[in-house]
Amino acid sequence: MKNFIQQGVNLTVPAPANILSGEVVVIGELHGVASINAAEGEDLVFATEGVFELPKVAANDFAIGAKVYYDSTAKLVTTTATGNSLIGAAVTAAPASSGSVNVKII
Repeated sequence: MKNFIQQGVNLTVPAPANILSGEVVVIGELHGVASINAAEGEDLVFATEGVFELPKVAANDFAIGAKVYYDSTAKLVTTTATGNSLIGAAVTAAPASSGSVNVKII
């Protein structure tokens, strides 16, 4: 195929800000988890598929299969849709007492 560029599982783009490996990255409709540290403007590699353990809003309970949104201000995943980006679905239950949830990036 002459027009094939890449599979798209891992993307390399200029970092929109200083990013640490393991942080959620949201750029418009693109989202994933950073594979490396990158300073703003440097090449950033991030995974757009997979399951990742991500820190969550303490008060939120997640059921398996629940939609997971990313609050870019708090840098936490949340159950709150308003003002946040849909990034995936919970693959484990996570009660309010837990500090993280396993998320399948979609």
